[in-house]
Amino acid sequence: PVFAGMKGSAIENFSCVIYNIFLMNCTWQAGRDAPADTQYFLYWQKSRDEEEMECEVYIKDENCRNMGCIFQNVSIGIEKAYFLVNGSSKDSLIQFYDECIDLYKIEKLMPPSNITVNCDEIKSDCIIQWQRPQISHSNKDMCFKYEINIKYK
Repeated sequence: PVFAGMKGSAIENFSCVIYNIFLMNCTWQAGRDAPADTQYFLYWQKSRDEEEMECEVYIKDENCRNMGCIFQNVSIGIEKAYFLVNGSSKDSLIQFYDECIDLYKIEKLMPPSNITVNCDEIKSDCIIQWQRPQISHSNKDMCFKYEINIKYK
């Protein structure tokens, strides 16, 4: 497709991560050839049925340019989410950037909680137990793999 706007003005290095169960951070860098006064705006749509929403809390750089967004109360659905970042400048038209993302693939999982270790010196064995970490998405029955690193002192 032919994108309206100056070549090299669209954002670069767009990435998002979901953390602490319901928070999401998206960040980007200004286009290499974007005019200095370019301001960027992020819109997203959690699924095709939902309305497109603009970012409520932008992360700004020292020049007050929007370089990211903080989302609260994010829950992960089964559809890909759609992200669009467009820009405006007095000097020229700015190209937009868009991407569809499977939100479950960008979730940074919390560590397991309530870890307990009970060792029996007579049998010389230990029982280690923990609770599975909370996750944002609804597919609660996915397999978790754990790695236990035991260091003897």
